[in-house]
Amino acid sequence: MNSSYLPNYLNELKNLISNNFNLNLIQKLILVLKKIKKKNKIMIFGNGGSAAIANHFMTDMSKNTNIKCISLSDASLITCLANDYGYENLNQKYIEYCGNSGDVLIAISSSGESKNMINACKKAKKLKFSRIITLTGFKKNNTLSKMGNINFWVNSKNYNLIENTHQVYLLSTIDLLTKKKF
Repeated sequence: MNSSYLPNYLNELKNLISNNFNLNLIQKLILVLKKIKKKNKIMIFGNGGSAAIANHFMTDMSKNTNIKCISLSDASLITCLANDYGYENLNQKYIEYCGNSGDVLIAISSSGESKNMINACKKAKKLKFSRIITLTGFKKNNTLSKMGNINFWVNSKNYNLIENTHQVYLLSTIDLLTKKKF
């Protein structure tokens, strides 16, 4: 095993977080979240590791704030919608069933090119969601980031580094939103 791999990995992650972290974007996101009305909610989606991040955010947001937040994480619903409508339409169908005008969509895609996230953004725009928040990596001007009102982009092509940075963005937002000491 290469003994320098882990220190190099952690150093790269530290640099990504400190060089990409944009407090102005976090503050904009907090303002959007604070303006969510009681009848509205956050819908957050991701694939693979990003789905786990979405679920973690949903859990902490629901537990620590008065803001409703849902994530598409039920395996039977995912396989039902994917089977009936195709995986690329999975999230847009869930938005069609559960989304309302004024809701907020958070779409997480490391590449920014996931068809199911792009289609979810299209459906959210059609239903007049109040804001679309994107978290991406790889190319700066990827398709998903062009669809968002607030875009968090990580300058990396390494999935795990991108996903770890996305998690820091989202969970620090909850901490800032709920903690008076910040």
